[in-house]
Amino acid sequence: MAGPRLELRFLTSAERLDQLPSSPAEVAVIGRSNVGKSSLINAVANNRSLARTSKTPGRTRLLNVFATPGGGTLVDLPGYGYAKVSATDRAAWQRRSEAYLTGREALRMVLLLVDGEVGPTALDREFLAWLRGHTLPVTVVATKHDKVRSSKRDRRRRDLAAGCELDPGEVVWVSAQTGVNIDRLRGKVAAWLGEA
Repeated sequence: MAGPRLELRFLTSAERLDQLPSSPAEVAVIGRSNVGKSSLINAVANNRSLARTSKTPGRTRLLNVFATPGGGTLVDLPGYGYAKVSATDRAAWQRRSEAYLTGREALRMVLLLVDGEVGPTALDREFLAWLRGHTLPVTVVATKHDKVRSSKRDRRRRDLAAGCELDPGEVVWVSAQTGVNIDRLRGKVAAWLGEA
């Protein structure tokens, strides 16, 4: 039986909230600069060349918008944390992301990506607290499942969830490389975008 499908195409890149196209439903993707956002978006869309991947953290600098046939949109936000750019540029990215997150009416869910290999960093916890403080809907997605040794996965699941103040079952563990739980996440995204 085939898993859920989610057809996405690149629509536009925007610097500001007011430049974004209208959308009936939107999912945002955010995380640290090297957490693997682009790889995950490509895996969810089953299209390796959709979002540009890079070995250099911090390549996403704008609000990159991908659309479904039904008009729902997925937005790739600039990563936070390490990136080889000036503090001024980083601060501008943060303002852009925060303005988007607090001002976008179509937003149905924020996917906060956390590196499953290293667990939630202080920055991840700070950003999660910010999202909760603004009562924004958030799902924590732990990436790089394949990088965690199988003997340590149960413990890492518990520790990562505890670090995010969640139950282990509330965290979606995925691997863009091996496809672990990508169908599950794709189904959730499709439902939030009204495509399921």
